[in-house]
Amino acid sequence: MARALWKGAISFGLVNIPIELHTAVRDNRPRFRMLHAEDKSPIKFQRVCAREGKPVAWEDLVKGYEYDKGRFVVLTKEDFQTAALEKSRTVDILDFVNAEEIDDRFFETPYYVLPAKGGERAYALLREAIRESGRIGIAKIILRETQHLAALEVIGDALVLSMMRFADELADISSFTFPASGAVRGKELEMAKALVENLAAEWKPDKYTDDYRDNLMKVIRAKLKGRAPRLEMPEEPQSAEVVDLMERLRRSLEGAKKPAARSRQASSRKASSSKASARAKKRRAA
Repeated sequence: MARALWKGAISFGLVNIPIELHTAVRDNRPRFRMLHAEDKSPIKFQRVCAREGKPVAWEDLVKGYEYDKGRFVVLTKEDFQTAALEKSRTVDILDFVNAEEIDDRFFETPYYVLPAKGGERAYALLREAIRESGRIGIAKIILRETQHLAALEVIGDALVLSMMRFADELADISSFTFPASGAVRGKELEMAKALVENLAAEWKPDKYTDDYRDNLMKVIRAKLKGRAPRLEMPEEPQSAEVVDLMERLRRSLEGAKKPAARSRQASSRKASSSKASARAKKRRAA
């Protein structure tokens, strides 16, 4: 098992559950280093003092808050610990809310919550209580010297803690101008809805892959072999101008029809034809 990135406890009323946090996501994208173009040697970045123009060692660095242009107040490790109070190693659950009420913009990075030794029973109890309630816990946690809002939810047999944004971190939506719904025409809306329905599918995350990463690795492998990469370039999408929006929708709708949908339509037409034929025979018999 990977090493825990944080150890502490979940504060649940008067109950403390010892836990560990483990990353729930992974970065599979290729990593690059900056090289000197002339001899392909890696470039080293130094921490240079702006006043002296000389490199500074890690042990000689401090953190400063710029309260005015060029003027700083220095904060020490003890200052950060003071700001964190006694909750620095605790996931402090404040409320339990309905997940549907939370705007998706609030969610950031997820972490798996594992029980530490001796916390298994209390962990399972909290997990099942959250599952049965249909709610998620809203908590605060100090992680990497910063306080975060967090959501504690159940996924399968796991408790998952997702870092969240505070309300003042979201840009005010009222400061932007969006098109009014009155500009939408009835026929265009019907065709757009039909296009949505034709593209409707079940959520299968494995279906969606990082095409850019895959293509980048193909380029890298081709260059290693001294070859030119062979990649199929997608057709450039055309802008949806008002004058031809209906035509674009019509063509999109036609292209989005699935084989299964065509099969259902064919079956429906065949059934309708059979019914019409039966009705015609009945009329002739009458």
